[in-house]
Amino acid sequence: MNAADAPTVDTHCPYCALQCGMGLRPTGAPEGPGVRVVERTAFPVNRGALCGKGRTAPELLAPGARLASPLVRDAATGELVPATWDAALDRVADGLRRTGAEHGRDAVGVFGGGGLTNEKAYALGKFARVALGTSQIDYNGRFCMSSAAAAHGKAFGLDRGLPFPLADVARTGCVILVGSNLAETMPPALRYLTELKENGGRLIVVDPRRTRTAEQADLHLAPRPGTDLALALGLLHLVVAEGRTDEEFIAARTGGWEEARAAAMAHWPEMVERITGIAVPQLREAVRLFCDAESSMVLTARGPEQQAKGTDTVGAWINLCLATGRAGRKLSGYGCLTGQGNGQGGREHGQKADQLPGYRKLDDPVARRHVAEVWDVDPDTLPGPGRSAYELLDALGGDIRALLLMGSNPVVSAPRAAHVEERIRSLDFLAVADVVLSETAALADVVLPVAQWAEETGTTTNLEGRVLLRRRALDPPPGVRTDLEVLSGLAARLDREKGFPTDPEEVFDELRRASAGGPADYSGITYERIAAEDGVFWPCPETDAAGRPGVHPGTPRLFLDRFATPDGRARFVPVAHRPAAEEPDEAFPVVLTTGRVLAQYQSGAQTRRVAELNAAEPGPFVQLHPRLAERLGIADGEPVAVVSRRGRAVAPARVTGTIRPDTVFMPFHWPGPGRANTLTNPALDPTSRMPEFKVCAVRVERVEQVERVG
Repeated sequence: MNAADAPTVDTHCPYCALQCGMGLRPTGAPEGPGVRVVERTAFPVNRGALCGKGRTAPELLAPGARLASPLVRDAATGELVPATWDAALDRVADGLRRTGAEHGRDAVGVFGGGGLTNEKAYALGKFARVALGTSQIDYNGRFCMSSAAAAHGKAFGLDRGLPFPLADVARTGCVILVGSNLAETMPPALRYLTELKENGGRLIVVDPRRTRTAEQADLHLAPRPGTDLALALGLLHLVVAEGRTDEEFIAARTGGWEEARAAAMAHWPEMVERITGIAVPQLREAVRLFCDAESSMVLTARGPEQQAKGTDTVGAWINLCLATGRAGRKLSGYGCLTGQGNGQGGREHGQKADQLPGYRKLDDPVARRHVAEVWDVDPDTLPGPGRSAYELLDALGGDIRALLLMGSNPVVSAPRAAHVEERIRSLDFLAVADVVLSETAALADVVLPVAQWAEETGTTTNLEGRVLLRRRALDPPPGVRTDLEVLSGLAARLDREKGFPTDPEEVFDELRRASAGGPADYSGITYERIAAEDGVFWPCPETDAAGRPGVHPGTPRLFLDRFATPDGRARFVPVAHRPAAEEPDEAFPVVLTTGRVLAQYQSGAQTRRVAELNAAEPGPFVQLHPRLAERLGIADGEPVAVVSRRGRAVAPARVTGTIRPDTVFMPFHWPGPGRANTLTNPALDPTSRMPEFKVCAVRVERVEQVERVG
């Protein structure tokens, strides 16, 4: 069969949490990636649309673009050199075993990623707790939507990013979009906001920058970074003052209203204007648009969530929805726009420090017994909760002496990144499994080259809670293995020869049993059902309400009848505004906020290797307002230094009137002198343990000519 006759393989994009449907068709070319992307118009989430990252994703499958064999660090030269798989796995197993024997099991850490499939996230969590016996496991998804997850749990009793399908967004009456630039971070999703407006709905965008998404808004609110909590409380104050609460809904389906109401009433409009910089008439207009519509939604993303008060901030937006009866009803509700490719599924099945598969809590004795039975181990042997992501990274080289890292690049992506890099360098032993030689992998003692999205089968769960199937379209190169094969090989060397299969469907079937009866119940989902139904929404138990096996329809819309709390009522959580962990002062008078750009993704480890994407956005920059630039004598395109209490980053200036004069913006995709996360503040939310990426105090300086030349 020639390439033209070969069947197209239906699969999904390896990047963001939309998990856009795409087809892969063999090219027949002897060189290059071996497949090309074709549209998959029938998949309901993106209906064939793809961004540049999705279109060019196969380029990383080409032999020259990725790791092709294991690498180990030569003791004599200090260089990474090729090795056999047996030698590499032996060295990893020896390093992990020796560290545990000499310093205790919790001296071994495991760090995962929000891009790992459900099968790999599940196997990694099991490997840490069963094969290594360590509590020290977390993942970079902690940096994604952990604040929203915590607020979801408090208010609704269950965390799923969107409790409704994306298609509902286009059919509601008004959307408040808080801290999200969909036009650049999830371009195919922008169509839902376009359709919303075509259907007569209204769009309010909350963002300190006038982004491409904000340009689509009927009302753009540009608060000072770190004041989203005050904004939400001010809107709720006006809702109460103007008599716009839904008292019937509050009485029938919620609890805790009086305390939350009192907290909101302490944030009067003029006070909120002083804190946020948003004029009172704009606040009143936002309330009018939101409440006059028959149905409304609030959607948040990293802007309000990546703060040291992110859980409270999301909770305040949820309170606004509950007070107006805009939750638990069709075409209304609160939702979080998950960022990473499997950010939803990645936190459901056990690579998070405090969780077991199915969203079960690690400190729940009933949950421990259930999962231990599936794993065929004594529940008393399972370690307890460990450190959160940043706390784990901060402990490297101290309490944690060895680290196994899969699917993450914290040297670029972690807050206070220079410090994290120093901690990683201080480890006794580091092993990294990755597709490319990332900045973190380059520091490892052993680097294990693993298969990519198109070279293995596995499930992901998109931002809607829709469980999807990525299908294998081609074989990985001869020197490359899957993550499941890596974990199986390491487990066998650590005397766990059983319990770590390499077949993803076998792993998924075990995951189904482990999740059965849990909050994120996948037990009724099979590969066959996913393929036949364009994905299945969890929770999907093994039996339906009538007790019939295998026919539960899944749950596209949560909370329509009851919330997932013991009494079925949503909970108001009283919150109050507080300043950011680090406010501007005389030495650091400007606020830095960070984010993504259209052509790059996360730490850029993969997208920076794609020529088309690099041409579109080749390096870091500093976005600042003309008034700030004039005051500092900075010209557009001139290199500038941004300095915080944690370090210094240098990048060209982009002078634009689309940002607040008291704020600068940097994208975080690059290492080196322009690394934005050198500057960011690791101050943690007390509940979610989310670092405060989005707000820190900085000063901006001109770069002297001698420095530019040097």
